Amino acid sequence: QVQLVESGGGLVQSGGSLRLSCAASGIIFSSYSMGWYRQAPGNVRELVAAIFIGGSTIYADSVKGRFTISRDNAKNTVYLQMNSLKPEDTAVYYCSTDQTRVPRYWGQGTQVTVSS
Repeated sequence: QVQLVESGGGLVQSGGSLRLSCAASGIIFSSYSMGWYRQAPGNVRELVAAIFIGGSTIYADSVKGRFTISRDNAKNTVYLQMNSLKPEDTAVYYCSTDQTRVPRYWGQGTQVTVSS
């Protein structure tokens, strides 16, 4: 049974930081690219950052320079370090396996709320 379990969300003031974690089980984690997505109320789910098998990364323009995605294959975990948070970063954050592989797996999401 595949599980992706996010943690680390919460309420933070504008300018603050949070680190999200996504622990995977039931997959060969090192063979998957992983992504963090977010969805705010009334908005579509959007890619925030992704990290590929070789360690290369991509970021949405809105988070470049503020967020950092990383992975620890020994712990089957992908992280999202979020600094200089803004109210517009408020959303439910989800981790996901590689969009090019089927089936695709999603976590349950973790709420991030940034107050102004």
